[in-house]
Amino acid sequence: MGKLRPGEVERLAPGHTGRPRPLWNLLLWTLLSCGLGGSAQGPGEWTPWRSWSRCSSSCGRGLSVRSRRCIWFPEEEPCWGDSHEYRLCQLPDCPPGAVPFRDLQCALYNGRPVLGTQEAYRWVPFYGAPNQCDLNCLAEGHAFYHTFGRVLDGTPCSPGTRGLCVAGRCLSAGCDGLLGSDAREDHCGRCGGANDSCLFVQRVFRDAGTFAGYWNVTVIPEGARHIRAAHRSRNHLALMRGDGRYVLNGNWAVSPPGTYEVAGTRVVYTRAAGPEETLHAAGPTSQDLLLQVLLQEPNPGIEFEFWLPRELYGPFQARAQALGWSPRQPQPREVEPQAPESPMAPAAPAAGPPRPLTPAPDPCPPCPDSRGRAHRLLHYCGSDFVFRAQVLGRLRQAQETRYEVRVQLVYKNRSPLRALEYVWAPGRCPCPPLALHREYLLAVQRLVSPDGTQDRLLLPHAGYARPWSPAEDSRVRLAARRCPV
Repeated sequence: MGKLRPGEVERLAPGHTGRPRPLWNLLLWTLLSCGLGGSAQGPGEWTPWRSWSRCSSSCGRGLSVRSRRCIWFPEEEPCWGDSHEYRLCQLPDCPPGAVPFRDLQCALYNGRPVLGTQEAYRWVPFYGAPNQCDLNCLAEGHAFYHTFGRVLDGTPCSPGTRGLCVAGRCLSAGCDGLLGSDAREDHCGRCGGANDSCLFVQRVFRDAGTFAGYWNVTVIPEGARHIRAAHRSRNHLALMRGDGRYVLNGNWAVSPPGTYEVAGTRVVYTRAAGPEETLHAAGPTSQDLLLQVLLQEPNPGIEFEFWLPRELYGPFQARAQALGWSPRQPQPREVEPQAPESPMAPAAPAAGPPRPLTPAPDPCPPCPDSRGRAHRLLHYCGSDFVFRAQVLGRLRQAQETRYEVRVQLVYKNRSPLRALEYVWAPGRCPCPPLALHREYLLAVQRLVSPDGTQDRLLLPHAGYARPWSPAEDSRVRLAARRCPV
């Protein structure tokens, strides 16, 4: 039996004479089903995958292939799936001056007559043809090219691209290394992941600063990915290594825009003609970095964000707190204060005949009406966090009320939320009031004090706080789609 081409299947010979006998047919099918070990993809049966071939290239990028065969009877349908798989293989870079793979293939036709004439040409690759996986070669010194069929598998599609040609098609490798795969890394760096192994850190540094000079913004921890920082002012972002050496904009000197290698990643620094400055890095970082700002005018706010593995978020909070701003920390639940009862206190004197109880007047005025779609949309789009929570405790203080809540479902967040959070409301009579043990949909804002010592979730006066219900859940999800981008 000859060697199979890609995509072909193998039919069993019907035997030496006539059609196969029923007993032999049944025995052969049993052996194939039990002994080959391949998973059934359809009516036919795949053989196990063969070993991966050697890399198609001796340096740089190439491909490796493995194959399997489909065994099926004439009355059946072929197997489902592919008979060949291709994966990317990465070898050390080719030495300077090495002849590219496509150039070698064109050079094989040098001196050979083509186009029905006896004239011979020297050929070099031509990249202006429609199909980049055809071997299109330009005749040196002439204004025409010729196509010599397909390029060999593993040939780069074109200079500067990541795709490789396979069977006449330009394929790119997924994060699993297989060509033609659509597997992609999530923000956590996991191939085919769902962003569930890391947290998204997104904050705004608003410290106005009391003098011109360098101010700490945040630690960018080891392992951070998809890093971004931006602002619009005449101030300058500065980046420092863990050993105290500046990467850019240090020592009162402004660095040129460009790409900087640091902490195992490339930091792209841009400064537009207007007062806008950005930092981008794919990560992951191999060491801690310190983001600073060189203040020359009042700080309008520096936005920064990155993705961080969950196990690294706690140490990041501790280091960030040491820089001068305090992230929210979970605390033991507190209850309403009550007057202490002393067992040594004398018994109260017997009272006279009981008096009818008169309800004390409510010291809190009625709250303004906060119903309606416009109110919901305004607070949803203008808030930093929207979540469903159950009220566990309440503490009234002189000029504010603090609720302890258990977060149950997050609709919108600009930074990670903990399971237990404090929500602050202005005044002893917050509007709207929250009842103990009830569940609400809350739209709150993040409020950081100028000195960075307080970091709170604030429920504004007459803000969005409505009892949770399936209907209100649907309304808030609809509001999320109507916020301006």
